[in-house]
Amino acid sequence: MSGKPINPQQVKLYMEARRAGKTQKTAAAMAGMSERSGRRIEKGELKTRGTCRRYWRTHPDFFAGIWDSEIIPQLEERPGLQAITMFRKLQKDHPGEYPDEKLRTFQRRVRCWKINHQRNSRVKENGSATVE
Repeated sequence: MSGKPINPQQVKLYMEARRAGKTQKTAAAMAGMSERSGRRIEKGELKTRGTCRRYWRTHPDFFAGIWDSEIIPQLEERPGLQAITMFRKLQKDHPGEYPDEKLRTFQRRVRCWKINHQRNSRVKENGSATVE
């Protein structure tokens, strides 16, 4: 069982078994984890995955230098443009600066921008609020 992350359902199952009077060893086996993990749960040392969503950046923004000056004007001019097309043009204009490994990051940034831009446009069209 080593190396496998413990999910919240396992923790719940373990704690229910302990409340029912089972030993650490038995409760851990019922929950599919090690006895050591059971002890860590009881001490409050074990953090389960998925308890909260991260909202901060873990890496510096790779596209910060060109986002406002090159990408946003392209998106505003042609909102139907696909991220892959823009990324290939970016690679052509800046050879060696933007590796293929950054394509997914770029796609996420473009998707978020389009979602936010469409939401702001709808608000402006409806006249219910002004967005700057």
